[in-house]
Amino acid sequence: MRTNALGSETSPYLLQHRDNPVAWQPWGPAALAMAKAEDKPILLSIGYAACHWCHVMAHESFEDSAVAALMNELFVCIKVDREERPDLDTIYMQALHAMGEQGGWPLTMFLTPDGEPFWGGTYFPPTARWGRPAFSDVLRAIAAAYRDKRAQIAQSVTALTAGLQRLGDPVGGTGVTLATIDQAARRLAQEVDRIDGGIGDAPKFPQVPVFQLLWRASRRLHDDGLADAVRLTLDHICHGGIYDHVGGGFARYSVDRHWLVPHFEKMLYDNALLLELLASAWQAAGSALYRARVEETIAWVAREMRLPGGGFASSLDADSEHEEGKFYVWSESAIDAALGPRAQRFKAVYDVTAGGNWEGKTILNRLHAMTLGDDASEAELATDRATLLALRAGRVRPGCDDKVLADWNGLMIAALAQCGSAFARADWIALAQGAFDFVSREMDEGGGRLAHAWRAGKRAHRAVLDDYANMARAALMLHEATGETRYLDNARQWVAICDAHYRDTERGGYFFTADDAEALLVRTKQAYDQPNPAGNGTLVEVLARLHYLTGEDHFRARAEEILAVFSGEVERHLFGLGTLLNGAELLARALQVVVAGKRGAPDTLALLRVVRSRCLPTKILAVLDEGTALPAAHPAAGKTMVGGRAAVYLCEGPTCSLPLTDPEALGAALSTR
Repeated sequence: MRTNALGSETSPYLLQHRDNPVAWQPWGPAALAMAKAEDKPILLSIGYAACHWCHVMAHESFEDSAVAALMNELFVCIKVDREERPDLDTIYMQALHAMGEQGGWPLTMFLTPDGEPFWGGTYFPPTARWGRPAFSDVLRAIAAAYRDKRAQIAQSVTALTAGLQRLGDPVGGTGVTLATIDQAARRLAQEVDRIDGGIGDAPKFPQVPVFQLLWRASRRLHDDGLADAVRLTLDHICHGGIYDHVGGGFARYSVDRHWLVPHFEKMLYDNALLLELLASAWQAAGSALYRARVEETIAWVAREMRLPGGGFASSLDADSEHEEGKFYVWSESAIDAALGPRAQRFKAVYDVTAGGNWEGKTILNRLHAMTLGDDASEAELATDRATLLALRAGRVRPGCDDKVLADWNGLMIAALAQCGSAFARADWIALAQGAFDFVSREMDEGGGRLAHAWRAGKRAHRAVLDDYANMARAALMLHEATGETRYLDNARQWVAICDAHYRDTERGGYFFTADDAEALLVRTKQAYDQPNPAGNGTLVEVLARLHYLTGEDHFRARAEEILAVFSGEVERHLFGLGTLLNGAELLARALQVVVAGKRGAPDTLALLRVVRSRCLPTKILAVLDEGTALPAAHPAAGKTMVGGRAAVYLCEGPTCSLPLTDPEALGAALSTR
């Protein structure tokens, strides 16, 4: 008799289900062999620890003994953490899309014993409602179809498998030009909600790579309309309920179009991406709002997401005490009791009323008056929020998924390095360095090969492309922030591993999984951003930076190869290719900023402060200390300090500016870029 086999897993999500009466099995050869031996279909359930609807379905169905008995009788049931196994999630989510269904989690897929999908959905209720069939009825119908209609099942498998094979065969072309990127930005800008910001209706996601594309295009084209679309969106997100005004940090998305009601889970990657965009927007205009959100969010990361040893946890749950958002919402009476005579002003600013703004409770927000007060007023409100934060600390906290993911940590490391440079915060850079060292030390499997996940001292699963791409980018951001060459060496090593184990040597581009990883139904190769940026898109930026920093042409050739492999996709479907297009812009028109000066000397630091404070999305910074030199192919090769003073050279293409030694003159030169 099969029993629940999740007790020895390390994933917090899988461990949440170890006491279910369902005989859950982890994904692997043993579970597939079990299905073959019993000639039963597989019920594959994919979710993640912070997922609210995953918890709902677990409570309604997986904890119910009668439903569990039906599942165990009719299926071999496999539970997968989508964050631990993004390779599996990618395949089966695409299979669901191929069926014409909208994706989401929990993902519920039905497979043959060979792992081939033939039907699926997402959340199923215990009784028929909301236009969805009862889960028990679904189970019986699928089992009956597998038993009695094998020919139809086989047809479905054949059609879906053929569609999945295209995941490794993108539409190519001749490359991506700046004109194509400009056209994409203007087309995507038409989708922006010009009242509330964001794209589309409810639910609304931040869609940071898209808004990065619009922001960069606004700078390149001097297009205020594009910049306004980005600022409108950031303003609403920063003032809305999607932001945790008490503790800092952003929730994954808003369930309404106005950014008021969040889906309360907090993910590491969302916050990393928003930090980068906010820092860039702050550099352009000095917005006090953006500065505050960056400072508060990084404070939250350091306080609640940093683990012993320096790595970052993956997420915080949406639920506590089995209620979504209970940890984060407030009542008017609680605000009155906590703040006393100061409560009235706080309530007016943060939309606190007796009736609340969500299910009788209040989600703090400033959407009704999206302007900050004077410094004194904002300081008093900060004191009030600190009082509420201390009070909230006594509540039952949402669960923390404390596994470390290499790709998500790479995103946060890069964000912290960039924010630390922009805001001259050495402590933020140190935070990034600590996480980088953790991944490099604890998640290295030998020879620079990384594990994808780590928890409780155990590495899990071979790294996917995104792990190397994001960690290589993080290394390059730290190289710029610190000047330490070890980070450049790390980036080169990880790119070499991508070339050796992930590159499609026949058709170009990079597969999601390694050549020595577990063989799955299909080996995918994509450039579409999912919840986080696509590895192929990120690699274009990484390779471009390595090319400009080292002068080595093979890095450019690899970047151009990726763009050619996926350029046909740009014509088919612009949405989702923001990271790829942003990398293409960097490759085409990088601004190489070379600072020649004694490291740590006052004149060098003065010039670096000017460079790092400016919004220069295509900047690639190299700092030349005495005795170091640029590669011979670099346009600034041979250029040095001037008369013993630090000097800056601004290079675009093969030409460089005259040396700039005065910070004010440097600032004026950069203002035209």
